[in-house]
Amino acid sequence: MPVKPPTVDALARIAQAYHLHPTLQDLESFRGLMTPTLASYTRLDQLTEPTLPVKYPRSPGYRPQPQDNPLGAWYWRCEITGAPQGILAGKTIAMKDNVCVAGIPMMNGTSVLEGYIPEIDATIVTRILDAGGTILGKAVCESLCFSGGSHTSDTGPVRNPHDPTRSAGGSSSGSAALVAAGAVDMAIGGDQGGSIRIPSCWCGIYGLKPTYGLVPYTGVFPIELTLDHTGPMARTAADVALLLEVIAGPDGLDPRQRAGLHAAAYTQALTGEVRGLRLGIVPEGFGWEGLSEPDVDEGVMAAAHAFEKLGAQVRTVSIPWHRDGMHVWTPIAVEGATRLMVAGNSMGTNWQGHYTVSLLDSFARG
Repeated sequence: MPVKPPTVDALARIAQAYHLHPTLQDLESFRGLMTPTLASYTRLDQLTEPTLPVKYPRSPGYRPQPQDNPLGAWYWRCEITGAPQGILAGKTIAMKDNVCVAGIPMMNGTSVLEGYIPEIDATIVTRILDAGGTILGKAVCESLCFSGGSHTSDTGPVRNPHDPTRSAGGSSSGSAALVAAGAVDMAIGGDQGGSIRIPSCWCGIYGLKPTYGLVPYTGVFPIELTLDHTGPMARTAADVALLLEVIAGPDGLDPRQRAGLHAAAYTQALTGEVRGLRLGIVPEGFGWEGLSEPDVDEGVMAAAHAFEKLGAQVRTVSIPWHRDGMHVWTPIAVEGATRLMVAGNSMGTNWQGHYTVSLLDSFARG
């Protein structure tokens, strides 16, 4: 719908609301100056919004029934076959349900977004498929990814495959449970405050929160630009390195990625040799009354010092601010999430010139 230029009387009322006192000549001049700008809005309405091609065909998939989803870890099942060759050929992958997969519903753990279907593949989805991987579906994540437990998703709790009466951890709860249960070889998780590391630990698998910006976050539901990470989860360190090798590196779209960033052949680093490796133990992370568990503290210390026998250097590194980390993190996450999820309609900052209208409509309906 074309934008109609305001009348001189309307401009006068606007000016009065801002305690401005332009003359009639000023108002007529301002109305004339608006003409080229409003013409751009009219032309924009006439243009056809460009679409991004979906490289690999897929069917819509389906929502699994409870009897086919005993851990509650699947949100949506599908099968998207990637390239016939590549380093992920023969590997199956679950995508955390905060990652856009074109044509496949994405809920991000909250009923507010239920029914939203992305129109694009996130960068990491394309890279996985290009490398020959097969995506088997979307793994349940916690509501808006704001929990370290596995009980807040609006689809219901995710159960730990080793003991269904226990938590799988979160917020990448479904990703960890599916990998641990052997339903997939690998999974993508997301981490703003432990959401890859917590469920990986609790489900007994491996997970990596990558270096900031190493893996493009383009097409992934954010919480806050400086906290957002997405990364690999698998049953072995070798598979974690393999998946990282595929998804890492700049994509030219994510503002989190610095100039000169490049990926590496991470699988080649898995030599088993740790001589010369330097490990730091942060004492402020241990012995917290009401938070730490003595047996866990002892286990972590023992594991760290075990590397000394293998030739690594283990040292204590004091970081006094560590105990204020949560107090620093909380306002950043709350303020950032407000800006991105509410004011910014979530994905607007993740694309250069591309906004997913369906997502904006979902928030409007919510």
